[in-house]
Amino acid sequence: MTYDELLAQYEPKVAAAFREAIEAIRSSVVLKTIVERLERGDIAGAVAAVQFEPVAFAALEMSLREAFNAGGINMAKSFPTLVAPDGTRVLFQFGVRNLEAERLIREQSSTLVTNITEDQRLALRTAFEAGLSQGRNPTSTALDVIGRVNRVTGRREGGAIGLTSRQVEFITRARENLMSGDVDGMRSYLDLKTRDRRFDRTVAKAIREGRSVDAAMVGKIIGRLSDKNLQLRGEMIGLEETRTALFSVRDNAVRQQIDAGKITAAEVTKKWKHSGSEHPRLQHLQLAAQSREAGVPIDMPFIAPDGTALMYPHDPKAPARHRIGCKCRMEYAIDYIAAGLRRYRARAA
Repeated sequence: MTYDELLAQYEPKVAAAFREAIEAIRSSVVLKTIVERLERGDIAGAVAAVQFEPVAFAALEMSLREAFNAGGINMAKSFPTLVAPDGTRVLFQFGVRNLEAERLIREQSSTLVTNITEDQRLALRTAFEAGLSQGRNPTSTALDVIGRVNRVTGRREGGAIGLTSRQVEFITRARENLMSGDVDGMRSYLDLKTRDRRFDRTVAKAIREGRSVDAAMVGKIIGRLSDKNLQLRGEMIGLEETRTALFSVRDNAVRQQIDAGKITAAEVTKKWKHSGSEHPRLQHLQLAAQSREAGVPIDMPFIAPDGTALMYPHDPKAPARHRIGCKCRMEYAIDYIAAGLRRYRARAA
């Protein structure tokens, strides 16, 4: 399978695992408990009652591991045949229990889950505080945060569960703008890419009449805005984390062959391949230029103009500005002639 085929197969699985975890958390929330704690002014207790814990994301971690292992096995299968000194065929394999491979996927998944849970607690606190500060009662505030049950599907919709703290902040501003009656504020809602366009006429009518949007309608509008942002977040996690897993394991698969003595580090070079996207990162164009001719040794990092060192695209050690949305590729070249000659000389000796 190609990299694109692996990404197309596993990205939706990772995104679905995230959505399923959020749905399970939503369905376990007890509204009464949260309302009681908000009535006491216990926001920390209300956040804790949502039970947004790392263990809820076990399936997400498993889906990442599945993508990682599949990418490693696929990479090992892509190596051509070599003959050992004794005349036998060299078998390139990827070890799913390799210690370094285990460390890579464990660190990626644990970092992801830790970031999700820590930011979610901040997002929930922000949402609870915003609701109460705007004068909404504890029950209304709780429902705005945990979502309201759809009588048809029996599932909660809307709310802040699963959203990032930044998403919660801008959704809170959107609610305030629609409730304020401020023309400029309401117009800013119509610029949001994740809005539900079915409500545009309602908002436009309120703007023409110089009034705020009806509170009940605002609830529906914000509920759909929250749902679309949750969908977007799931897609982003699926895409970015799957990319990271696949690039990490491709590099590890090559290194496993080096560690096993089947090839040497001196026989491997790599090239940074820019995606050719319409709006390229200029720094990544320069990364590609560094290896356009001969490539660079596998152990050598690519150095971006801002000083960032990257071993490959989506290097988990690199800052987000070099990872999020990056469509670059990595091409590994193994000097099989040199490898074969080395083995021939070893056999002749």
